[in-house]
Formats: sequence, structure tokens, C-alpha cells
Amino acid sequence: MQKNILLKDLTTFKIGGVAKYYCQASSQEEIIEAVKWVQEKGAPFFVLGGGSNVLIGDKKYKGLVIQIKNQILKIKNTDQNSKIIEVGAGVPLGKLVGVALQEGLTGMEWAMGIPGTAGGAVYGNTGAFGQSMGDIVEEVEAIDISNIKYQISNIKKEGCKFGYRDSIFKRSKNLIILSVKIKLQNGEKAEIENKMKEFFQKKKQTQPLEFFSAGSIFKNGENYKAADLIEKVGLKGKRIGGVEVSQKHSNFIVNNGRGKARDVKKLIDLIKKQVKKKFNMELQEEIQYLGF
Repeated sequence: MQKNILLKDLTTFKIGGVAKYYCQASSQEEIIEAVKWVQEKGAPFFVLGGGSNVLIGDKKYKGLVIQIKNQILKIKNTDQNSKIIEVGAGVPLGKLVGVALQEGLTGMEWAMGIPGTAGGAVYGNTGAFGQSMGDIVEEVEAIDISNIKYQISNIKKEGCKFGYRDSIFKRSKNLIILSVKIKLQNGEKAEIENKMKEFFQKKKQTQPLEFFSAGSIFKNGENYKAADLIEKVGLKGKRIGGVEVSQKHSNFIVNNGRGKARDVKKLIDLIKKQVKKKFNMELQEEIQYLGF
């Protein structure tokens, strides 16, 4: 357990204040121990993965930040056409993509270049190019912290209730993801590599990967893209303090290295207000907030 840890260095946005308490948890025992400790103190806690898709406030967070570092990774043959990869919640998504390529497994090409962890990708049902994590998940192992038994559950795909950038884990604050089993199909290594390169090239052309960001700020709707609405209300390139709406992709807010959470929040509120005023539509954030 560490005290007074600066959180901005643990996020892709490079924004955030200090956490009163911080720990890394690499096993279910360590996660349960951390949760027990903070529950006994009566303090709040927040589970952090790779630090993408989150905006952490500038002020001190008076609870415990638990960073999941469970790194298990096992590959199992299921049949002639596919394999199951069991992966710890703390494994970087990039490592999982690399293993899929190495093993000649198709189904994760879309995730090339996406930051974060396997657990975070399941939690928010991360996706790109019309595909998402929920498509390949077979089962998720999670701890239920709603009572002192800290029961471990194996939740099948259907029970995960995946939706657009959504899952049961995002809706329930009582489930902490431990590991995930994904099913991938055997494929041609050269084809998989080419597809990964193609997707990554598209990302580089359309997203501000050269800047600090939290990824997409808002969810898209059935009939609209958030970036289009932001452009139509004239906020592309809008700057507040050290952050601005990306010139490359309007659904990204980028940090020039001096950005503050309060500036990001002001931009988000301004965007929502202008979109509501012009289109009578409520944009919904994709990012999570901590310390607001």
C-alpha cells in the first residue's frame, strides 16, 4: 500500500491529481485483500486498468486506487479451427494482440493500437471498425464484492450483457474482473498481420495518436457520430487551458502536456450544451470520471 501517488502518470491522458492510497494487485488474493482493507476503513475505491478512457480530477482522491496487474496468459486448443486464450485482467491489450498474431489467430485485428488492458476492454466493451471485445469473449472470471464472501464467478458471454461500450461490469459496481477467456479462429499469419497494419494505418490517419488523450470522449448514437455533431456546432479545435478538441478527430480531446481535468470538464460541458441547444440531443460520455 502506497500513499499520495500522483495518478496522472498512470493515465493515457496524463491528467489527474493525487490518490491518498494506491496499490497494485496481481492476484485475486491481493485484490480481495485491498477491497477488504478499504471497506473496513469506510473509504471509496476505484479499480484502474491501463489508464485509458478515464478522466481523473485535479483534487486529491481520498480513497484507494487499485491498479490491476494480473498478468496470466494461457493458450488452449479447443478444436482444429480455434483456440481459447485465457488472459489476466491486467494484461495490456497490445500484448494480447501480439500473442494472437504470433499464434496465427484471427479476431483481434481491430484492436491493434488500442491502449488499455484486457479487463478494461471487457469492462467498457472496447471496439473499433465495427467489431468489439464482446464478440470474442467466451467467459469472464470476476469477484463479487457485494458481501464478505467475495465469491468468484465465471460469467458466460450472455451473462456479461455486452452492449455498445457497455457491459454488466460497467453497470454493476460489485464485480471486479479477474480474467477473461476469448475465443479466436485459426487464420493465416500474413493475412492477420496485413489486416492489423491496415487498421493501425487507418487509426493513425484519423485519430490524434501523437497527443495525450483518453480516447473517444462520447458514445456514438444509432443515427449519428459524436464527432460530426461536435464539428457542426463549430467546436473542432476549441481550446480551454492546456486541452483542445482535436483538429484530427473531434471526438477526441487532447492534452498538450499542461492540461488540467477542470479544463477537460469545461470542454465536455460546453460540447454537451451546444449539441443539446442545436440538435436537442444529449451526448453520453464514453469515458469514466474519478474525483468529480
